[in-house]
Formats: sequence, structure tokens, C-alpha cells
Amino acid sequence: MSTLEIELVPCLKDNYAYLLHDPATELTGVVDPSEAAPVIAALDKRHWKLSHILNTHHHWDHTGGNSELKKRTGAIVVGPKPDEARIPMIDVALDDGERWKLGEAEARILFIPGHTRGHIAFWFPGSKAVFCGDTLFAIGCGRLFEGTPQQMWISLGKLRALPPDTRVYCGHEYTQSNARFALTVEPGNERLRARAAAVDTARANGAATVPSTIAEECLTNPFLRADQPSLASELGLAGADPVTVFAEVRRRKDRF
Repeated sequence: MSTLEIELVPCLKDNYAYLLHDPATELTGVVDPSEAAPVIAALDKRHWKLSHILNTHHHWDHTGGNSELKKRTGAIVVGPKPDEARIPMIDVALDDGERWKLGEAEARILFIPGHTRGHIAFWFPGSKAVFCGDTLFAIGCGRLFEGTPQQMWISLGKLRALPPDTRVYCGHEYTQSNARFALTVEPGNERLRARAAAVDTARANGAATVPSTIAEECLTNPFLRADQPSLASELGLAGADPVTVFAEVRRRKDRF
């Protein structure tokens, strides 16, 4: 099984696309290209030729570059089967549990609705990497535009269950503001306080805070910790079920 070379590509104001290069076959994909120009520049810099476009969900800031990139390169567009009608230029539609290969690197498809009704993640076990779009962020999660708290909690549970050393490649650089919010609901979480300080330093130096790891998120991301009694108590919800706790954390974040 091939290990991917992964390059982060900043787009728009705070979006991230990702180049995935399989050195065994020289095939190269891009995950969630919001715009074409930064992706083309990154490809040219590495002398890679784009072969595939991978979309996690339909939002324009994740698919806006599809048409231009496909016209310029002939790349194959791969996206979620539950939402194929809303993915520009889609060629291959994938559903939960399916396996798909970029060259010799195999991805497992996780259906993770909540942010949108058709959201998927691409998990590459051999590269210890998951591309989760806007479902899971570093120290955060996506807004529930098209789903319910229960759906999102189940989706986050699928991601939380991945191996702890899996690197989390999310769709946006939101970590600093997410950390500030997280400290309002878990002020006593020392691991979170230390991570928030490290994030502040990274951003002050102009460095990205992505990827994180599943292990880091389980310890510091309140949206993955809704089944922790300490968090429920902090919210005044001692004894409540995790979906209720999650919904309250999301409600507070929406107003933060």
C-alpha cells in the first residue's frame, strides 16, 4: 500500500485544499479545491500533474475550483453519492463503506452527515490521514446546516473511532477561534489550555495548525467530548445524554 505525499494549499481567506500525490504511480489528487489558481501554482511548484479532484461535500468553498481544474487537466471528479446532484462535474460517486484508490493508495469512504446531508470523508489508513471537510475541525466541528445534533454526533463518533495517530486534515484554519470557544466550556482542561497556547504561537508565526491528530482531538475538542461527565457538569447538564450535551455545545458555539 502506497503512502501519500500530502501538501496543504491555502485558498480564499481561511480554506485549505490538499494535494495528494502517490509516488508509486505519479497520480495526484486535490481535496476540496475552492479555487483553481492556488492549486495550479502548487502543482507547478512540485511538477505534479492533476489526475483527480476529491470533494467531501457540495459547498462552493470546497468545489468552486472543480470546473476550471477539470477543463485544464481532465481530472476525474470524485465525490459523495448521497449528494452527487450538487457536486460540479462529478464523475465518480462514492457511498459509505466503499473503497477507492488514488493509484496504489486506498481510501475508505465514511458517510458523515450533519454539516450537509451528503458529506463524506476520505480516510487513507496507509497514510494515517483522514480528509474530513467541514465535519470535524481542529478543536471544533461544522455548523449543522442540513443535519441534526444526533446525526452529527454519530458522524463525529465515526471519526473519533479512527486510530489515534490518524492525522486530521480539515477544511478551514479555524483553530485559534475554536480554542478560545472551547476554553469557555472546558476551562479546567489542562491539555486544552496547553494546546490553545501552542496554537496562538503558531498563528503569531504565520504557521498552519492543521493537521492535528485524532488523539489530540479526543483530549481537547469539546464536540468529541460530549460523553464526558466533566463537560456535562460544566454545562449544567450532569447526567444528560451525549446528544443533548453536544447540542448545547453547538448552540453556544453558534452564538460565540
